[in-house]
Amino acid sequence: MKRLLLAALVPALLIAHADAAQPKAKTAPKAAAATAAVDPALQAALASPTRDPKNVLRDSFRHPAQTLTFFGVKPTQTVVEITPGGGWYSEILAPYLKDGGQYVAAMYDPAIPNQPQYRYRQSKAMSERFANTQVYGKPEVRNFDPKAPSFGPAGSADVVLTFRNAHNWVDDGTADAYFKAFFDVLKPGGTLGVVDHRAKPGTDIEKMKTSGYLTEALVIELAQKAGFKLDAKSEVNANPKDTADHPNGVWTLPPTNQHDAKDDAKYKAIGESDRMTLRFTKP
Repeated sequence: MKRLLLAALVPALLIAHADAAQPKAKTAPKAAAATAAVDPALQAALASPTRDPKNVLRDSFRHPAQTLTFFGVKPTQTVVEITPGGGWYSEILAPYLKDGGQYVAAMYDPAIPNQPQYRYRQSKAMSERFANTQVYGKPEVRNFDPKAPSFGPAGSADVVLTFRNAHNWVDDGTADAYFKAFFDVLKPGGTLGVVDHRAKPGTDIEKMKTSGYLTEALVIELAQKAGFKLDAKSEVNANPKDTADHPNGVWTLPPTNQHDAKDDAKYKAIGESDRMTLRFTKP
């Protein structure tokens, strides 16, 4: 009987030993968290017929719903947008914030002489746009000196947003001053949202200045030096088709299109630049 029992146990023990010798399968990574739901009021602002149709066409490259949701923008907040240029985000943010929050457009002060003419044109166009209070409510334009930036009373903003601007400050040598001014105007716990053209890791500073592409490491360093904490990154504005190495830098690509006409199809197929999307908090 004992011999029979032992004979039955030996194969089982050999199988168990063989199983133990096999490398254990790695635990499957957890599924990425679902994208945060977009506020219906933000969706309404994006779908508004008051938006410029040319701007709407660029939503596929700029992903405004996902980007603003990632930055945590809410309709009750005070949001400062830095140098909104032609107002691409202004025509989304100002209507979204008009009933319960405050949109602030930080513009170059037109009273400062000898600035590039486009800055005067943009300031005038922004004021004319905001005259339509039915659509935009009562947004505020805050003019600032680009050599000594200040964006409002200390601790007065919930969110500061900057889209494709940081490369200009790096080139001008004023980036530290800008990030310090962002930190100053934000409330404790406030958010800084940065979107910019992304260079390959290890790109040298001179290449960044001439190409318009910045490394994530440099932007994170600038923000942390000013006192910010990196809260999260998003790939919502990534473009793997962009090599970040073009004859005229980022301006080779749409929408600037500084390239030979014969290469139009090539760069149109790439689309707009690969972009970092970084969320920082003020402790």
